[in-house]
Amino acid sequence: MISMPRLYPIADASCFSNSEELLSFAEALAAAGCTLLQYRNKVGGSRQMLHQAERLKQRMAPSLKLIMNDRADLCIAAGFDGVHLGQEDLSAEDARRLIGSQRCIGVSTHNPKQLAEAEQTSADYLAIGPVFSTSSKERPDPIVGLQGVRQARQFTRKPLVAIGGITLQNCRAVLDAGADSVAVISALVTEPRKSAEDFFRILG
Repeated sequence: MISMPRLYPIADASCFSNSEELLSFAEALAAAGCTLLQYRNKVGGSRQMLHQAERLKQRMAPSLKLIMNDRADLCIAAGFDGVHLGQEDLSAEDARRLIGSQRCIGVSTHNPKQLAEAEQTSADYLAIGPVFSTSSKERPDPIVGLQGVRQARQFTRKPLVAIGGITLQNCRAVLDAGADSVAVISALVTEPRKSAEDFFRILG
């Protein structure tokens, strides 16, 4: 079972001009002490995704656990440690049948109904968001705010990951609202190692 760290970085392929930049980003995060990284690619084809995922797996030390966004099949093919599912992806139970019991499953939720449904599945952790305004999605779901995080905490005993517009300035408030972990994309891109170290200092 993967333990959820306070900082859950996401390497979004759209933030980088090539695979080498993405790999360097991941290496910088690992050097900062990150133990979990999600690989996300909403624009590339399956072949490119698998190629990048395999290179990540080869370059990263086993201490950095890797999560595949959306694709349970590519999670298996690349030898990743788990998959993160959106509301339009496979259900958690269908994904579980594919990836088995040893890999981790996370599920994105955006409202109390989705959260309550996900709580009843074999998902290992649940995500709630967007907490704040975010530019990482073309069509983001409605903002849930800190109150949404507090409400989510009441719906689940599973580890809770907050995502969406999380920065150094607001991350502590998100944990204080009940999240176990914060997922971060944009705020890590420019100076990944320094930014991750700054997050760790604030998150404790």
